[in-house]
Amino acid sequence: MNHKNKVAKVLSLSLCLAVSAAAATMAQAKTFKVAVGDAAGGTQHELGKKFNEVLQEKTGGKHDAKLFLNGQLGSEQDTVNDASIGTLDFSILAINNVTPFSPSVGVLTLPYMIQSLDDAITLTQGEVGQQLVENTLRDAGVRIIGWAYSGFRVLTNSKHAVTTPEDLSDVVVRVPKNAIMIDTYKAWGINPTPMAWSETFTALQQGVVDGQDNPYITVYAMKFDEVQNHVTNLRYLFSIEPLIVSEAVFQEQSPEDQQAILEAGQAATEHSAKWLVEQEARIKQELAEKGMQIADPANGEQEWIDLATSKVWPKYFDSIGGKDVLNNVLKTLGRDEI
Repeated sequence: MNHKNKVAKVLSLSLCLAVSAAAATMAQAKTFKVAVGDAAGGTQHELGKKFNEVLQEKTGGKHDAKLFLNGQLGSEQDTVNDASIGTLDFSILAINNVTPFSPSVGVLTLPYMIQSLDDAITLTQGEVGQQLVENTLRDAGVRIIGWAYSGFRVLTNSKHAVTTPEDLSDVVVRVPKNAIMIDTYKAWGINPTPMAWSETFTALQQGVVDGQDNPYITVYAMKFDEVQNHVTNLRYLFSIEPLIVSEAVFQEQSPEDQQAILEAGQAATEHSAKWLVEQEARIKQELAEKGMQIADPANGEQEWIDLATSKVWPKYFDSIGGKDVLNNVLKTLGRDEI
């Protein structure tokens, strides 16, 4: 074989190896599916966008994430099941829809437990949050890798102003299928109507229910101002919405890609907190300009607080892991133990 043929053979072999390596890399690349319960413009959407942006950056464009908004991939609770068995990659959903699968997470949904964005960050980003991540992984086979902060769930309705629990007596309120939230409304004197999120707008529009509660950002993104005209600034539940990944899917990734996923989740979490601060006041003003009448609870909300904490908290000591767990959370927040 002459020198020219040897060079040609070497070049050909190198080209084949390069093509094979490129093909192997492409075969490993993936567009992850991310279920998102809310519409475009909401906190969940914003978290998902930031996650995708950072994931692409951290993986050099190898991986990206496609967001499926408005519950296209099923109800929020269905997506936990799907992620648990590995048929769905990621989901962004309200924390109350994780609680049925991992009850200890319910400590974050006890009424009036979280009283500020700082409280929410302290709990999710500290020792308490890490324990809940581990519990959810153990109980449900999904890993929490990020948190969206949506603000307090305010009450909206189409009947009249609500400032006291007694004002709820003739208001039919939709709530998620979550025991703690259901029992909170029962403590205030009514039986709420559990309903899937995907059915809520239509139910409000048709008068099947009169009201619902969600953060201002969600009310705005879902255009609830079109079917609701009263808002009550309840602060009983600060809405936290985790980004979960199927543990089966997570373990399929290389160590480098796992780290990229975790870093993208953390970056999206930090972005969510900043975005809430930037957006909430503006959105509240816009909703008022669109005709929503906003009221504060009477007497500093004390009657609401007393009823909810006295009747609901004791009922869930066992499910969240015991009274000691609750007291540890209160201690973490710098509040008195019970």
